[in-house]
Amino acid sequence: MSASTASSASRSGAQRPAALSATFGRRVLAGVLGGLAGGVVFGMLMAMMGLLPMLASMVGSSSALVGFGLHLMISIMIGLGLTVLFGNRLLTGYGRGTLVGLAYGAIWWVLGPLMMMPLMLGMPLFVLDMTSVFSLMGHLIYGAILGLTAVRVLKSRA
Repeated sequence: MSASTASSASRSGAQRPAALSATFGRRVLAGVLGGLAGGVVFGMLMAMMGLLPMLASMVGSSSALVGFGLHLMISIMIGLGLTVLFGNRLLTGYGRGTLVGLAYGAIWWVLGPLMMMPLMLGMPLFVLDMTSVFSLMGHLIYGAILGLTAVRVLKSRA
């Protein structure tokens, strides 16, 4: 702890957690790493369920590899949305990061596979079947991993 930090900490009576004062660059790193970590795990689940070609069809391909690449890019962008916009306020501890991540994953389950993807592919909206239930589980797992990883990055010293 530097002399100025120690002095300001003693004046305020407490030191702020690192996540509350994360720089923009640290929040970007947290989003990229958290999005990748959650995206890889969720992507493996999607591969086991044979869903990657359907995801690839959003960009005119039927390749599982293209679907996985697209999935990782989306995962990073969604991770950045959480950490850049809300990292300093919502990702302040592991428990809270997990809960925020679970909620964020659920929100993206509604926005992504229940709304945006069906709109892009000309399919009906809000279809609830076994595939959508497995998708919800994947989004919740993604969100929890995103939240936990992001908190770890935000709490680490640069």
